[in-house]
Amino acid sequence: MSKKQTKKLITPEIFHQAVIGSFVKLNPRYMMKNPVMFVVEVGCFITLLLSFLPGLFGDIATSNLRVYNIIVCVVLFVTVLFANFAESVAEGRGKAQAASLKKTQKDTTAHLLGSDGSTTDIRSSELKKNDVVLVSAGEIIPGDGEVIEGVASVDESAITGESAPVVRESGGDFCSVTGGTTVVSDWLKIRITSDPGNSFLDRMIALVEGASRKKTPNEIALNTLLVSLTIIFLIVIVTLYPMAVYSGVQLQISTLIALAVCLIPTTIGGLLSAIGIAGMDRVTRFNVIAMSGKAVEACGDVDTMILDKTGTITYGNRLAADFFPVEGADRSELIRCAALTCLHDDTPEGKSTLELARRMGDNSTETPGSNFIEFTAQTRMSGVDIPNGTKIRKGAAEAIENYVKEQGGHIPQNLREEVEKISSLGGTPLTVCENNRILGVIYLKDTVKAGMAERFERLRAIGIKTIMCTGDNPLTAATIAKEAGVDGFIAECKPEDKIEVIKKEQAEGKIVAMTGDGTNDAPALAQANVGLAMNSGTTAAKEAANMVDLDSDPTKILEVVEIGKQLLITRGSLTTFSIANDIAKYFAIIPAMFMMAIPELGVLNIMHLATPYSAILSALIFNAIIIPCLIPLAMKGVKYRPMSSGKMLLRNMMIFGVGGVITPFVGIKLIDMIIHPLLALLGL
Repeated sequence: MSKKQTKKLITPEIFHQAVIGSFVKLNPRYMMKNPVMFVVEVGCFITLLLSFLPGLFGDIATSNLRVYNIIVCVVLFVTVLFANFAESVAEGRGKAQAASLKKTQKDTTAHLLGSDGSTTDIRSSELKKNDVVLVSAGEIIPGDGEVIEGVASVDESAITGESAPVVRESGGDFCSVTGGTTVVSDWLKIRITSDPGNSFLDRMIALVEGASRKKTPNEIALNTLLVSLTIIFLIVIVTLYPMAVYSGVQLQISTLIALAVCLIPTTIGGLLSAIGIAGMDRVTRFNVIAMSGKAVEACGDVDTMILDKTGTITYGNRLAADFFPVEGADRSELIRCAALTCLHDDTPEGKSTLELARRMGDNSTETPGSNFIEFTAQTRMSGVDIPNGTKIRKGAAEAIENYVKEQGGHIPQNLREEVEKISSLGGTPLTVCENNRILGVIYLKDTVKAGMAERFERLRAIGIKTIMCTGDNPLTAATIAKEAGVDGFIAECKPEDKIEVIKKEQAEGKIVAMTGDGTNDAPALAQANVGLAMNSGTTAAKEAANMVDLDSDPTKILEVVEIGKQLLITRGSLTTFSIANDIAKYFAIIPAMFMMAIPELGVLNIMHLATPYSAILSALIFNAIIIPCLIPLAMKGVKYRPMSSGKMLLRNMMIFGVGGVITPFVGIKLIDMIIHPLLALLGL
């Protein structure tokens, strides 16, 4: 994956907070939110009563039974603490990140601009939405906003961790700034876009602290399954007692409680909340802020991914690679005219064209009085009007053809051939004309990023369809799509086209993800199930999306989807492991409960556990210690490998299903060997 912030799983500070949180969460009102562990807590309370009143429920009161009840009570208490500890560790990591973000929140002085141009110094906490402030080099931007005037370098390391400053300027998709970042050079006039307490940083802090975290649909469904299993096992345990009495078998209440705790899915019940919190924490460590756990989980179910071509699949900056004259035009004349149109063109295309022309020996300079024509979406061309009446234009082939026809000129026969040749190479053709004569074509090369084809193949392997969106003509789009290895493309794409394809996919029951940074991307980001906005993009895009990438790396949508898959796989794997655990614990406890009265059941004691008491306590202790042992796996996640759902299910069944059966057999036997001599000293 891409840039990753390395961090210890549990720091001393997180450990200290988690220990405190483990006890705080013992409050029954909180424990009721996790029904499985609430049952364990109730069992702990009942065995505590039995420790002081061993004959309370009709058991034969003996000193040995009192000791046994105390041990069961202690183990159950530790089980609940371990489950709370797992959740507290996950929360602690989020709070640690929130604390680091809070350090960037400073009540700085803001230079508020009045309508008359006057400046008033106020505290940044007093700023309101639509206030306009002036921020100069070395000063901290006092709040979220959009640049309305000026160009400056901004240090966003406090938010993104990236040391290299970025350029922010008015207009376009790179006008958004975040409060707490620092202006490194020049100055910016900024319109504040959020009220106090509602800034992007404020929302980030609330999110990583988990204050606004809600259980996701899959988490709710799994929780419902766990509650259902718990109820079923409780019914079984309740009916087991009268059956045992009828059979003449004396069962202690504490033993029945131990059986219930071991058979209900306590392992996944204790780790479920931690897994969900860790999912949000995991994307945060990759510098992606998820607005909800639902957004992270939705990533794991993505069926279709919509990606922009420029900056995502390709490097984005189309650079001039060559000049192709048409119908007898002189190549040096084509280069000269192309250079003249680019003297005031600050786009990457314009700068690279001028640079290429200079390398080829052209030294054309600006004629005093020249009028430079900027590119617009309506005209689809730019150029220069020279005082001697010469008009030079460069732009899309169709636009230049129409312009030349209006001027009474003709279209060279080999123009279309040159345009199609460049398009077939995956480049972008820019046609150049002087007055009513077309001189030739500039070849702008757009390069697919290294490794993209392999990454799309990985997505295809797990059933995710990729669709590329581009404003290029169909021929160019087809060439790039083929080279990149995407499953489909939309050429000459407009914002409404993105929404249309998203709705079409969703109508077929598919989960759709997309990435964007501009205001025109906002509707599509809001429509998609997973919308990843760039932090460098507009406020509208960030408000519409349910995830924000602080690194502004459009390709990170691929990593985010893999993190979502990893979250679902982790939850499923640990659920499989937890349920498989119950099989081994069944063979430990059931024979121990009945084999004294029904010796024939001894055949089920395949682990050859020493005594009924040691068998029950060994299973109960294993049930407790397996929870903290699995915390690292719950936090880091099961390693993700792209594969089909069938292969993934088979792999997890072999590793976590079979492993979930074998591990308790080994663990319970080892614990039995350790505690049997100790219990013998206590007379058990």
